[in-house]
Amino acid sequence: MTKTRSSFSGKLNEIMSRYRKVDEDFFDDVEEVLIGADVGFETVMELVDELKKEVKLRNISDPKQVEEVIVEKLVAIYQGDSDAEAGLNMQENALTVILFVGVNGVGKTTTIGKLAHQFKSEGKKVVLAAGDTFRAGAIDQLEVWSERAGVDIIKHAEGGDPAAVVFDAVQSAKAKQADVLLCDTAGRLQNKVNLMNELEKVKRVITREIPDAPHEVLLVLDATTGQNALVQAKQFKEATDVSGIVLTKLDGTAKGGIVIAIRNELQIPVKFVGLGEKIDDLEPFDATDYVYGLFADLIDQESK
Repeated sequence: MTKTRSSFSGKLNEIMSRYRKVDEDFFDDVEEVLIGADVGFETVMELVDELKKEVKLRNISDPKQVEEVIVEKLVAIYQGDSDAEAGLNMQENALTVILFVGVNGVGKTTTIGKLAHQFKSEGKKVVLAAGDTFRAGAIDQLEVWSERAGVDIIKHAEGGDPAAVVFDAVQSAKAKQADVLLCDTAGRLQNKVNLMNELEKVKRVITREIPDAPHEVLLVLDATTGQNALVQAKQFKEATDVSGIVLTKLDGTAKGGIVIAIRNELQIPVKFVGLGEKIDDLEPFDATDYVYGLFADLIDQESK
C-alpha cells in the first residue's frame, strides 16, 4: 500500500494544511484526491455527500477533523456488509472447485500458482486444470507453476476445447480424492460474447459433474489498471456469478482506491491481493487493515 498511501496521504495533508475552513472549495479538492486514487466516481459522490452531512451535523470547522470522518465513512462501506471479509467457500471432506476468470495479462495464471502453493502448504491435495487453451504459452506457464507448487496438472494440446480439459480435470481430481481443483480459463476470444459463452460452457460442465460447484468464481483484476478494472468487473459480473475478487499488483499502484470502488459499486468482496512476484506474495484481504493502512500517515493507529 506504500505507493497509494504516500500519494493519498500527501495530497490530503496538503489540502488540510492549505485550508483554514471547511467550505465548498475544500470539498472539491477532497473529491479530486479521492477520484485520483480511483475510489470511483459514484463512490466519491456518495462519500462527499456523507461528509458534508456529517460536517454540518457535528459543526466541524477544522479541516483536520474531516480526516477522521473520511476514515469512518470508508470503513463503513466495508463493515456495512457482513460478507465483506468472507473467506473462500471451502468444502469439508469433499472436492472444492474454484474457477478463475479474467482478461489476459492480469496475473490469473500466476494467482492460481500462488494459491496452489498455499493449499499444498496446508497439506491439501491440489489439481490444476489448464483451461486457457487459446493463449500461446498459457499451458506451459501453468505447468511451470504446478512444478513449483508440487501439484498435479491436467492439460490438453494448445487450441483444444477448454470445457473438455476441465471435464478431465474434474474426473482426475475425483479419482485422486483431491481436496481442491483450480481451473484456469481463457482471457480473450474473438469477442466478449464468445468469451462469456465459453466461460458459461465450462461452468456447465463443472456443475453437471458436481451439482453445487464451482464453489467459488474468482475474478482476477490488475489493480494498476484502475477504473478499467472496475469496467471488467462489471462485465464479468453480468456474465458469470463472480463470488470474489483477486486484486493483483496492488503494491505497484498509487490508485489502490479501486478496492473501495469495487466493493461499493458491485458488492463483490475482494478475497485476495497480490503484493509481489514471489510464490507466497498472495495475501487474504482484510478490509479494515486496508482502510487504516491507506490512512496510516494521517491517523493515530491506536484508534483501531
